[in-house]
Amino acid sequence: MRFTSFILPASLVLGAFANPVPSPLEAFKRAGPARRTSHYQYTQKLVNTLNAAGAKATFFVTGTLYGCIHNQAAAVKSAYNSGHQIASHSWSHPSNFGSLSASDLKNQMQKLEGALNAIIGKKPTYMRPPYLATGGNVLPTMRSLGYRVITDDIDSGDWNGLSPAQSQARFSQAGAGGLGHIPLMHEVYANTVNTLVPWLINWAKQNKLRLVTVAECLGDAGGAYTTPTVAATRSC
Repeated sequence: MRFTSFILPASLVLGAFANPVPSPLEAFKRAGPARRTSHYQYTQKLVNTLNAAGAKATFFVTGTLYGCIHNQAAAVKSAYNSGHQIASHSWSHPSNFGSLSASDLKNQMQKLEGALNAIIGKKPTYMRPPYLATGGNVLPTMRSLGYRVITDDIDSGDWNGLSPAQSQARFSQAGAGGLGHIPLMHEVYANTVNTLVPWLINWAKQNKLRLVTVAECLGDAGGAYTTPTVAATRSC
């Protein structure tokens, strides 16, 4: 089984589970605002923890939700260079994402695309809508821009104050069977990086599960990126 997904100062999808296989794990990404001093302060530790376990993650990043993404370029590059998937979570994570016009949605996505062009030289083909909003113009606009829209089937609840033990219960309840899971976690929380992720890595190994990127989980390992359509931008 494969796991998938994390959110970089946004949402982190920690892995996608598929059928039991002999190897490692994946996935992180980010969701809503966190109360912290430096929103990327746990990113490198998370990357190191995943790398040591042979796990991969998907980092859904924003442009300005936790400060300008260009000030955090090293963290994004570190995750990318380690083989984790970088995906889009919109430019500013607007609370009304699901009711935005097609033009405003396009602006949200292309502003982040320009920034990621400058940071990793690629355009992600996967996105997670803020607040999982898929109504209104969201799906047709994302389709027209070439994005695959990702939600989740296990919400760790770290963004809502759940303890690691409570989050662990959600994973245990979901179980290790089936075709896989796309869970949601946020690497802006110390408990997620320091406690929940190590537990999940061990749990997956005990159940002979493999943590992979969202793209790999969906059978699209080579399709996580495409050539940018927007010029690189280096400021917010």
